[in-house]
Amino acid sequence: MKSSTRPARQAPRQADNACVRADAALVRAFELLGKRWTGVLLATLSGGPAGFRAIARTVDGISDSMLSDRLGELANAGLVTRTVTEGPPLSVTYSLTDAGRALLPALEQITRWAQQYLPGSQP
Repeated sequence: MKSSTRPARQAPRQADNACVRADAALVRAFELLGKRWTGVLLATLSGGPAGFRAIARTVDGISDSMLSDRLGELANAGLVTRTVTEGPPLSVTYSLTDAGRALLPALEQITRWAQQYLPGSQP
């Protein structure tokens, strides 16, 4: 009979279970927030409601289709509201919800971290 050299499997500790739950929440958050342009759009809307064209002019390099997709995702996630005002002319504005505004301190911290630690950033 051949003996196994692998150690016996231990039951997970309570702390391990807490880490799994935290990781799952972080994964959910970054599935949305980790997409290109998402954080930039939230920061752009931190100044108040803005129309599609104004956002497109402010965010260099984003295509109209990508902007439309990201704004739709943020609206579906409850971070941004889309308000249509009947015209003429018809106008559509986007603004942060309470949930979107709750992310702003975290985005500010990430900005400070990037300025300090990412290569090529200004101190």
